[in-house]
Amino acid sequence: MKKTILTMIILFGGLTPMVAQNTHTVSIDFKGIKSDKGALFVALYNTEKSFLKEGYKGEVVKITNKKARVEFHDIPKGTYAVSCFHDTNDNKKIDTNFIGIPKEPIGISNDAKGFMGPPRYKDAKFLVNKDMSLVININ
Repeated sequence: MKKTILTMIILFGGLTPMVAQNTHTVSIDFKGIKSDKGALFVALYNTEKSFLKEGYKGEVVKITNKKARVEFHDIPKGTYAVSCFHDTNDNKKIDTNFIGIPKEPIGISNDAKGFMGPPRYKDAKFLVNKDMSLVININ
């Protein structure tokens, strides 16, 4: 019995480092930022249903010299999308016009654009299966 328990501990203890290595880092550089005012709000989504609603992970990034960078660590293999907005007036929310179109600069992974509405997840998604770097343009 002791040998069985010891064997299981060794086996599962040996698997733990392998499981931990199945996560990745997603590094994102943002281009096209027009000023250092405010902050950049960045969200990483892991499902179509949550896209542009509730991020899987999020960061608020300081802008320096009209540049920003964020790194999301411990990201499991899978399909993701990113959205961001430059909160130029620093009110901690995205400002929109009366029909919901953003008045502040935004960016979406793959430079996905919306047509008669917001961008779609299928246009913004990308596969994470290794550490990766992205560039997102802010418009």
